[in-house]
Amino acid sequence: MNKKLIRILVTALLLGLAWLFTTNSELPIGLQLVVYLIPYLLISYDILGEAWEGIREGDPFDEDFLMCIATIGALLIGFLPGAQQQMPEAVFVMLFFQVGELFEDYAEDKSRGSIAKLMDIRPDFARVIRNDKMMTVNPDEVRIGETVLIQPGEKIPMDGVITDGNSSLNTVALTGESIPRTVTKGDVIISGCINVSGVLKVKVQKSFGESTSSKIIDLVEHASENKSKSETFIHKFAHIYTPIVVALAVSIAFIPPFFYDSYANGLTIWLYRALSFLVVSCPCALVISVPLTFFAGIGGASRKGILIKGGNYMDTLSKISTLVFDKTGTLTQGVFEVDAVHPDKITEKELLHLAAHVERYSTHPIASALREAYPDEADNCKVEQVEEVAGQGVKAMINGKTVCVGNEKMMTAMGTKIPGCDMDKGHAGTIIHVSIEDIYAGHIIISDKIKEDAANAIRQLKHVGVKKNIMLTGDHQKVAAFVAGQLGLDNYYSELMPADKVSHVEQFLKEKPVGRSLGFVGDGINDAPVLARADVGIAMGGLGSDAAIEAADVVLMDDKPSKIPVAISIARHTLSIAHQNAGFAIFVKVLILFLVAIGLLGQLAMPIAVFGDVGVMVICVINAMRALHS
Repeated sequence: MNKKLIRILVTALLLGLAWLFTTNSELPIGLQLVVYLIPYLLISYDILGEAWEGIREGDPFDEDFLMCIATIGALLIGFLPGAQQQMPEAVFVMLFFQVGELFEDYAEDKSRGSIAKLMDIRPDFARVIRNDKMMTVNPDEVRIGETVLIQPGEKIPMDGVITDGNSSLNTVALTGESIPRTVTKGDVIISGCINVSGVLKVKVQKSFGESTSSKIIDLVEHASENKSKSETFIHKFAHIYTPIVVALAVSIAFIPPFFYDSYANGLTIWLYRALSFLVVSCPCALVISVPLTFFAGIGGASRKGILIKGGNYMDTLSKISTLVFDKTGTLTQGVFEVDAVHPDKITEKELLHLAAHVERYSTHPIASALREAYPDEADNCKVEQVEEVAGQGVKAMINGKTVCVGNEKMMTAMGTKIPGCDMDKGHAGTIIHVSIEDIYAGHIIISDKIKEDAANAIRQLKHVGVKKNIMLTGDHQKVAAFVAGQLGLDNYYSELMPADKVSHVEQFLKEKPVGRSLGFVGDGINDAPVLARADVGIAMGGLGSDAAIEAADVVLMDDKPSKIPVAISIARHTLSIAHQNAGFAIFVKVLILFLVAIGLLGQLAMPIAVFGDVGVMVICVINAMRALHS
């Protein structure tokens, strides 16, 4: 970009000197051509090279070819009898074309700069512990199962689980969130974050190539390969449009002079108009600004922790009218917690105490939730004869008393009567019953917490025009009904297998309005088929499975449903800017082409043609940059 700026400044200086020299001297036209060729070749050698390359490859009809034949014609038109030389205009056209390219480069650099911050997540090294020694190696040399040491200020090189230490992680490059995430022993962390405070030992769970940072970088780097319908149309349009324009320019130059008394005099007039016609007809504004708009939109989305895999998904995302959600891990946190404790004849603390001791050795998520609710196990209680009853629960002897923790089947098998409880209203989740010596002691409700921003996300989705918000889940009907009611969903379907979700989505696809699209939001491996089947798949990238992220078209790096309406708004804003650029460019060009063709502009044809090409391109490029700040 700096080199191009220097070329532009030097060319402008040489053009000014050439004009002063030729104006104040009576040089023959051949020598004038030599004088103007110096700044012309300096500013246009790369464009001439591209045009020549296109001719050699049998595909000459592009904007470079148009600019070359228009400016070369302007350099030579002065050799016609009675014609005014247009050499300064030829250099001027190329000069301003390069100014437009400079603006494009600047805009693209800004967009890439946004994505470059994301690229910074790639770790440069990893400190791996081997044979009780710490070694600094390339991240791709670290094997699964090895332990890496991460010091404060360093990037997390690999996905893994913390085996020692606690710290805060800066996740802004992945999620767009500025608030650090607190982590401790046992927590799963992903590569690309920055360790802020403490020293961490992490057991590697994924190879470097399969790590989160590598996958994200790969997604972003290949996003531009997925062209939107608008981008594809523009490029096809340019290759059809250019030969038509050349044919019209030839017709304008050589047919009207037949109606003049002197063909040579008529040729001079109409050749100048044809050259101006070629300049203004260059599709630079369309070819450059529309893809740049989508690129800027993708960059703007990435700054907010939203990865859109290509411009084509922008098109689809902007037209969503039906959105289908998975429940667990998508609308809910995917982590079981104690929601309510309802004791009978004992205290809440005693009930949790007994349940946690009985479930001390179980690996079930519900057992983990009970232990989290009562972490104080060092209370000298004697726990023995622990027995897990398949499909029912766990029983054990605690201080000489038989305590059973399980579902209704276990209570029935033990002959324990379960009394009714009015306090269960307003809670939805798994009920864990507790009995002591076959006498009912109370129950604990374990539930998956709804994400804090989920309800607001649904409201915002309705605000942006998503008519139907539907939930599909494999969970029980009661739980599904509760979540759907809390969030204000339009409909829900429960107790579904993965294949059932696909069937439902296929039915929704048949029912959606013409010209609209259906999106699916999920996070698990079981969601991958549905994500791939939907018009646009949206995956939770923070804790979501690799399969879901691979199958999705859009990835939310912070797992927040509230980012979905943001993504839709960005897509619509980007599409709006692309349509503005296309409409403005076509309107201005058609108007100037008409005025040039009928000869209304006279000697102003070339300067106005320059504006119609380069000026419009600059305006469109500047407008495209608005997508970066969607």
